[in-house]
Amino acid sequence: MSFLDATILGLVQGIAEFLPISSTGHLILAREFLQLEVEYGLAVDATLHFATALAVILYFRKDLVGLVSATMHYVRTREIEKTQATLLLALVLGTIPAVFFGLLLEGTMDTLFRSTTLVAWVLIVGSVLFLVAEYVLKRYEQPKQLTVGKGVLIGLFQALALVPGMSRSGATISGGMLLGLTREQAARFAFLLSLPIIVGAGSKKLLELGEAGIPSAEWLAIGFAALVAFSSGIASIHYLLKFLKNHSLVPFVVYRVALAVIVFMLV
Repeated sequence: MSFLDATILGLVQGIAEFLPISSTGHLILAREFLQLEVEYGLAVDATLHFATALAVILYFRKDLVGLVSATMHYVRTREIEKTQATLLLALVLGTIPAVFFGLLLEGTMDTLFRSTTLVAWVLIVGSVLFLVAEYVLKRYEQPKQLTVGKGVLIGLFQALALVPGMSRSGATISGGMLLGLTREQAARFAFLLSLPIIVGAGSKKLLELGEAGIPSAEWLAIGFAALVAFSSGIASIHYLLKFLKNHSLVPFVVYRVALAVIVFMLV
């Protein structure tokens, strides 16, 4: 993998991981249409995901430190603040669906799910979900608060992102909006909920990379791609949280549908 390839893939991953446009789908399309010859494709993808997980950890470090502190306090005193307890349980239980379906569909993800045509169709299906979420959110008179049950349901939406083109952030944000959370609330929870999945997938594939006997020159390119993904990921998180304070998901719907049309035309 050249350093130009590494830069392109790192930028695609870092930007698309957190914007509701599907990082996996964009990585597939980037390789297909830019003819990027990248060996160990899924392993490199997961390494880039791991880099963006580090971006989440850095950006939400205060939230994560608060959760760790609350957990340690609970272990010592059996007392925990209600909001922290709700968030912690929602994150733990909300992670289970994606883990379950990820293990169940692992073989399919390596073969059938790598289709550019599938990515295009799912880009459109995801766009419909975004529009439905926007419509439902407007029907709520007052924003709702996160509960453990809502966390589990949002976790089911996160599992939809196993299909390239859906977008993990888009699916989980839409799920939160359907349940009455504001766009910003849903986005913050979506980013925290994505962390265990991204770290788990990245760690698993990093072990595979270690056993693959990759030359040191290739490791340098992979490391550079990860650095690009990390840096652009932080910028992407910050941008989306600010954007969703005053804007809807409609601009992303327009982009996704336009991209799907281009894919159909070129395929």
